[in-house]
Amino acid sequence: MVGAGTMGAGIAQLACLAGCETLLWDPQPPALERGAERLRAALAKAVERGRLSEQDATDAAARMRTVSTLEELGPCETVIEAAPERLELKRKLFARLESACGPDTILATNTSSLSVTAIAAEAERPGRIVGMHFFNPPTRMRLVEVVPGEETSENTVEGTVELAERMGRTAVRAADGPGFIANRCARPFFLESLRMLADGVGSHDEIDRAIRIGGGFRMGPFELIDLIGIDVNFGVARSFFKQSFGEPRWRPSPIQARMVAAGRLGRKSGRGFYTYAKGERHRPEDPALDAECPILDPRRLDEVAGPRAAQVLGRLSAQIVNEACFALAEGVGSAEDIDTAMALGYNWPIGPLEWGRQLGYAAVLGELEALREIRGEAYRPAPELRLLASG
Repeated sequence: MVGAGTMGAGIAQLACLAGCETLLWDPQPPALERGAERLRAALAKAVERGRLSEQDATDAAARMRTVSTLEELGPCETVIEAAPERLELKRKLFARLESACGPDTILATNTSSLSVTAIAAEAERPGRIVGMHFFNPPTRMRLVEVVPGEETSENTVEGTVELAERMGRTAVRAADGPGFIANRCARPFFLESLRMLADGVGSHDEIDRAIRIGGGFRMGPFELIDLIGIDVNFGVARSFFKQSFGEPRWRPSPIQARMVAAGRLGRKSGRGFYTYAKGERHRPEDPALDAECPILDPRRLDEVAGPRAAQVLGRLSAQIVNEACFALAEGVGSAEDIDTAMALGYNWPIGPLEWGRQLGYAAVLGELEALREIRGEAYRPAPELRLLASG
């Protein structure tokens, strides 16, 4: 395991629990020790909570050891890299790993935003380099996106899927494009909510409440943006827009630009869309969230979230389904993998394509066409959606 931060230590923990002898390396000795201690503490906490026996925790901890040089990873069958998201840094790491490891070692990157093909572009053996994208925290999130680059061999992909499943994760195969499956299909969850805020459909808290209660999501989009960091979420939006050469669906929101400029970055700064007083919730308890709430039940929406909730859910669901249809047609993932990725990677209550089936693709198409006429090309329906609507 290359990198002993939160992600690296979490992935190493999964490997230890899966019975793998695990070597942990980090270029910073203090970070390496913190990562190892984080792993041991997590195992101890799992024992305290009754999720793991003392013997299993002891055995898992014994399978992990730290190493002081990258070259000591040479005997490994698989090396997973969880370094910062900088292309040149990752390329240099993989060049060193190629020299240190045998020719059959799988070299996996946990990148969430960089092209696997670009990372492998200068490698001597690009066929053994693959994306293995875990979600944070990796010990709780069950999804792993396996992402082959242009030159990745099928044996490398199969070996990576096998390792992910051995770790108890669900592996989906994703194409090497912006955001892979999950982060791409999540774009409208954030961007359409920001558009609705800009259009005056509702305040941020009204939109969040409609989506939590009417859609069954655990968190509203503005709560989640605050948790991720408004600057981080805005950076992702800018990256998508740049990589797509200006795709209107992915245009970043000026609202986020202004908030970043003002230093309102979300939970980490104490203020974002919500204010976070120390030790206090940003919103009161809501009894409606404890009730059974079928997705998109108009009666429930009218009762607990007001008359605009149906508009919020209508616009959001149309854009989510539409983006999934674009992704499906472009071969980003299979229909099953797209739905699985959103359920496991983002804890959505329903996959986007299943949501489209429940709503009726013709109804979704009608919603988008009406929005496009008024608001422009950000609502352009996917050709695949038109096919599904006509079928």
